[in-house]
Order: sequence, then C-alpha cells, then structure tokens
Amino acid sequence: MEPQKILIAGSWETSPTLHEVRSPFDGRVVGTTYLASPDQVERAAAGSIAGFAAMRALGAWERSAILRTTATAITARREELAALLSAEAGKPLRDALAEIDRGALTFRLAGEEAERMIGETIPLDLNAAGKDRLGITRRFPIGPVLGISPFNFPLNLAAHKVAPAIAAGCSIVLKPPSADPLIMLKVAEIMVEAGLPKGALSVIPTARAEADRLIDDERFRLLSFTGSPAIGWKMKARAGTKRVLLELGGNAACIIDASAQLDWAVKRTLVGSFAYAGQVCISVQRIFVHASIADEFERRLVAGAATLKVGDPADAATDVGPLIDDGAAARTSEWIAEAVAGGARLLAGGAALDPKSPRLFAPTILADVPRTARICSEEAFAPVVLLERFSDFNEALTAVNASRYGLQCGLFSNDLAHVRRAFDELEVGGVIVNDVPTYRIDNMPYGGVKESGLGREGVRWAVEEMTELRLLVLADPQ
Repeated sequence: MEPQKILIAGSWETSPTLHEVRSPFDGRVVGTTYLASPDQVERAAAGSIAGFAAMRALGAWERSAILRTTATAITARREELAALLSAEAGKPLRDALAEIDRGALTFRLAGEEAERMIGETIPLDLNAAGKDRLGITRRFPIGPVLGISPFNFPLNLAAHKVAPAIAAGCSIVLKPPSADPLIMLKVAEIMVEAGLPKGALSVIPTARAEADRLIDDERFRLLSFTGSPAIGWKMKARAGTKRVLLELGGNAACIIDASAQLDWAVKRTLVGSFAYAGQVCISVQRIFVHASIADEFERRLVAGAATLKVGDPADAATDVGPLIDDGAAARTSEWIAEAVAGGARLLAGGAALDPKSPRLFAPTILADVPRTARICSEEAFAPVVLLERFSDFNEALTAVNASRYGLQCGLFSNDLAHVRRAFDELEVGGVIVNDVPTYRIDNMPYGGVKESGLGREGVRWAVEEMTELRLLVLADPQ
C-alpha cells in the first residue's frame, strides 16, 4: 500500500519522514503517511493567505456546493471510511459508522449555513444625531484559520473546524492527530475533488514543535483547538492576537434524581460512561444518585457493565474497544489504585482484562471516591465511572459545581422544579435532561465554561466565531 500523501496548500506531497499509523487494538500497521517538514509547514501557512483570498471570492452558493458535495461523497463511501476510522482509532465499528454519518451531517449543515449568513438593519434615529441614518451589519470571514483536532473523533471533531471555516469563507490549515490522521486526509481528497480552491485547505500531520510555530504565527487569525485543558490553555497563552476557540474536556457529571425513570437512566448511563472506552470529552465520569434509589441503581449499573463486550473494534458485537495507548492504560490503573487506597469501593472492573493487552480495560465502577482523588478531580478519559449518593437536590447541584470543569451535565428527573433549578444553577455549557451529558447533536451549540473551554462549536455558532461583524452606516446628505 502506497503511503498517504499530505495536503500542502492544495498540492499532494510526500516528505522525508514516514509516519506509521498503528491499530490501538493489536499494534498492526493500519497505514502510512508523512510528517510535514518545516518547509512544508511554512508553505501551508503561507498558502493559507492566497487560499483565503480565493475563498473570499467564492459566492455563498459555491461554498455551499463544495460542502454539500463533500457530505454526499462521505455518505457514499460510508463503509470504507468507517473501516479505516475503526482501524486507526480503535473505535468499535458501530461507533465508527455513527461518526462517519455525523461527519457527513456536519458538512451538510455547514453547506446550509453558508447560505444563511445574514445581517440586519439597525435604526440609528434614536436622537437627532441619527436622523436620516441607517445601520447595516454583515459578517465577513475572519481570515486564515488554524485547526488542531484530537484522536477520539478524528473525522467529526476535525469536520467541526474545517466545514464551518469553509462555510464562512476562510481558509484553514488542519493539524490532525498523530495517532489517527488518515481519515481526514481521505476527507481532504474528497474536498479537493469537490472543487475546493487551491490553498483553501492544508492537512499536515507534523511534529509538535512545528505545530507550536503555527500557534505563534500571526498570519492565522483564529485558532480552534480540541483536546486536553492543560494543553489548550497553554495554547491560548501563546496565541497572541488571534481569536481562540477551545473545546476542552472535564469530569462530566450526571444526576439521577429520585423521580428518574430508572430503566432508562441505567441504560443511558452505561452508554455514556463506557462508549469508546470513555475517551469522550463529555463521557459520564461522576454520577450523583438519590439515596432512595441508590442501591437499586448501583445493582443495575454493575449488572449492565458485566454484559458489555470488550475487544476487537472490528467485531460488530464489540461494545468497548481499546484505550488509545499504553500510557493511557497505565494512568488509568494508577488513578484507580490511588482512589481505592483512599477508601473508594471497587464495584466492577478496575484493571485490564488481560495483562498482555493493557489497553483493553474492563468497564470500571467505583463508589465513595474521595473528591480529591485524581480519578474524580481530573479528566479520566477512560472507561471509569464514579457513584456518589445525595439526599437533598442542593447537595447534588453543589457537588456537580465543585469542579474546575463545566462542559455538560446530565439530569434524569421528572421534577420540573428541579430541572429549572439545574438549568439556572449548574455551571456548565449544557444541561441535558433525561439523558447523559455525552449527548451531542451537531447543530446544537457546544462548549464549556470554567476550564472546559472558550467559545462555542456547533456549525452555526462556529461560523459566527469564524467571522467578524462589520457595520455600515448610511447617511442621507442634506
């Protein structure tokens, strides 16, 4: 198999440095691509200037057509792309297929949004100085965008940077994750075939030092990063005058109120806790369950976790695939051991299924975890969920907010007063009622507060972030 070329300002190129992409499940080589050289990184950045000029010259219908054609092509190649994504990301095949569908939807939504970039008229005659004057606003593309995307959704989270940028009329340089860059290189091929102007898109797997230079580069007018809070906030500190969008992580919570429909709550929290081995920014990590139903909820959750199949992501029956690498597995084991040593009760899992395959980690349930334990206070990004009981709804709200993070929170409740209080008082970007915080649809605003992020994704809101509002004032000369 020929190595996958990388896209540098509209040209498909090789480089002196080959990069093997290996399966997180069994270590086999899934494919090979190249790491962009310093010269290629510079040409991608320089090319984004010309690419921006080309994008600005396109009409809304042309940008929309490129994005809609891309969406259609992704859907047409659904099985092929899902197999690649599953292999390089270690994502169970059913989840990989779902991500391909979501990626196509994101491009389609962006195609629609390209046609909906409207302004407004503003009456200025609020006093005599505004007589015979009218204000008109319009959004203009901000300029070249730098996108840095993570390994856990290598297509759709990259699409949430690339598609809105194109819809807005921007050019974009994307640094995909080193662990699984192949899927976005394939999507880039589709976009070029759809008629994307030269220089409008570069996709450059590269060393971290080269990515750091791009973050410093003032030719980019916006940085969009999805990844860990520790890295994201450091990037913001060095980004200079750029606008910065950060979609970071957290230790997402879920409240199971006394009025919850228990069967549904258990079913959804199993999915929200263990899908993709917990490697989701909004994976359920902390569950606060009312004392009146806690024993039964705990029993059902433990029983449900025991039914989940952990194994080969290519097997259609697999529920939980591997962690991304051995380092993630070692960290997870260390944090669990720390919690147990601090008094936590281990209810399920707690270790790899086979010491020879440390990445295949058993779905783990802990109770009575000290809030200072790292498995509670930090982002676990692993198939681990913690149970804690509460007697009063105030306790649950306070416990959820006792975190540096605030991305989304789930609330299972049929008490409207509790729902309204949660919406008013929870310090999060989204409150998901009668479902898990892991719920996300690609046309909704998505982002966090506190250390979980800055700005909002979701195609409409990302397009807004990638544009500048400009005012025109018309005066009628007397």
